[in-house]
Amino acid sequence: MKFITKRIHAFLDYPVAIALMILPFVFGLGSSHSLALYLSVGTGIAAFVLTLLTDHHLGVIRVISYKVHLIVDFLVAIVFIVTPFIFSFEGIDAYYYWANGVAVLVVVSLDKSEKKH
Repeated sequence: MKFITKRIHAFLDYPVAIALMILPFVFGLGSSHSLALYLSVGTGIAAFVLTLLTDHHLGVIRVISYKVHLIVDFLVAIVFIVTPFIFSFEGIDAYYYWANGVAVLVVVSLDKSEKKH
């Protein structure tokens, strides 16, 4: 059952991007690998820019299609899920990325905006 609309997704994008920049400091990420801190912050900055550039009602400069935005979200989710294994993240560092990766996969998989042909 797909129920996340393009509009709902747009409203989620900015807070999620900001959370990706702030939460690593709140949770003290980086204890098992410094990349655990910087990957989230960098991804948050990139997500904020992506949202600004996406063709939806909260986009400012609408040059990236919503479909491309969803593909980028999917790829980020996969990176977040595999990175703890590749770089041996442990504890909160690993759980943070796995939780975020799964959350993004769920949002993308429940998106009903793009029709499947």
